[in-house]
Formats: sequence, structure tokens, C-alpha cells
Amino acid sequence: MAEIKASMAGNVWKVLVNEGDEVKAGEDVIILESMKMEIPIAAEENGIVKKIHIQEGDFVNDSDVLVETE
Repeated sequence: MAEIKASMAGNVWKVLVNEGDEVKAGEDVIILESMKMEIPIAAEENGIVKKIHIQEGDFVNDSDVLVETE
């Protein structure tokens, strides 16, 4: 199981995937907003989204787990 983590602190602006979706390495899965900038968070490897730990509007810290893939 792989974890997709936040690369910085910010608000979850958009969740681009749903549980059960197939994702490819490099595909954006979450968009964070910090200091009025949009920061895309991409999958690091191919997989299936097993669990989404956050929802739009949540605040996350650096290294928080956002999504688990398998």
C-alpha cells in the first residue's frame, strides 16, 4: 500500500479522485491551496485509490497522509 502525502501545509481545495479510481504515476489527485497558490499533489506510482483521508476544505500539515493506494 502506498501513501500520497501533503508536500506542504495548506487547505484541501479540490479532491480529483474517488475511492476505487485507478491512478497513474504523475496524475494529480489532490489540489492544495496555500497563500493563494494552487499546489497539485500527484500519485507517485500506478495504483487503485483505497482510502481518501481528507475532504475539500480540510487543513493539512506537511507530510499528512491524503490518499492511500494499492
